[in-house]
Amino acid sequence: MTETISDLIEFDVLGTGDTVRLGTARTLVAGYTGRDEAAVRHHIDELAAIGVAPPSQVPMLYRVDRATITTAASTPIRSRHTSGEVEPVLLRHRGRYYLGVGSDHTDRRLETVDIGDSKRACPKPVGSTVVEIDDWNSFDWDACHARSWVDGKPYQDGTLAALRTPVDLLGIITDRLGDEGQDLICFAGTLPLIDGEFTPGARWEIELGLPDGRSLTHTYDTTCEGV
Repeated sequence: MTETISDLIEFDVLGTGDTVRLGTARTLVAGYTGRDEAAVRHHIDELAAIGVAPPSQVPMLYRVDRATITTAASTPIRSRHTSGEVEPVLLRHRGRYYLGVGSDHTDRRLETVDIGDSKRACPKPVGSTVVEIDDWNSFDWDACHARSWVDGKPYQDGTLAALRTPVDLLGIITDRLGDEGQDLICFAGTLPLIDGEFTPGARWEIELGLPDGRSLTHTYDTTCEGV
């Protein structure tokens, strides 16, 4: 099938003037990606205590529709019980890898029923600028710093050192799903909330600071179409 311009999502490659145009792509949200497996298990137990079913695998790979990925500054949502989370986003296009920043915007009420459905219920905002990664093994993942704000209030703040590395996560994706060489978009995990509580909001700011001092950023507003 030939994709039209409207089917494509475009990313500017930082510092190069190049543009990546992604059409059909395997699109995943990786959950429970903490590097400390004991801490992940503890978190799963905490969620189970409030009615969230445990994942069948750790980490868990949730498939979402590529069409939900958006770089728009306004994001429609269908429920007021939603919130975002800053995440590094791994992209592969024609065999080349890129790193971006996104928000795993999720329906928190639906999350207690089915986590996969809760993620598929919301658009997935991403920044329109990415950086090319020539070699994940030499890239200083742990030095990247992620932050988010909701309605101007600090919401998350920390490095990626607690998350599985791209080499590890990409290997898991290949082992479980195979690798047909198709393009890939993968939200790679998030950080704890500063106050520990999900917060609905109208304006979300996300930032991923790179080891060389540059940053990938995105800001989006939510508009509720539901009650």
